[in-house]
Amino acid sequence: MKLEQKLQFESDRLKTRYDAITNNSGYQAGDKVGLYNPARKKGRSPKLQKTWEGPNTVIKRINDLVYRIQQGPRTKMKVVHLDRLAPYRRPHEELVDRDDHP
Repeated sequence: MKLEQKLQFESDRLKTRYDAITNNSGYQAGDKVGLYNPARKKGRSPKLQKTWEGPNTVIKRINDLVYRIQQGPRTKMKVVHLDRLAPYRRPHEELVDRDDHP
């Protein structure tokens, strides 16, 4: 194989892997999502800061990649890219049923 063919083959392979893990279906209005927001606070260790905010509700799907979300009914709406969103998962404490465990 020539160098150009090898590069094209590897590029196609990487694109296939990337496409397999991306969220192609997107979100619908009313879905709960988490927002990736790596804003740093001065004086605190970046390692210990929260980078995800949520739950947020999808208000509107503007196009395939851009969404309007809102954290609560009285909060300001945000317009964000699909890459900054993930399905919202409740924290571990809420998943454990208190009656079943001592």
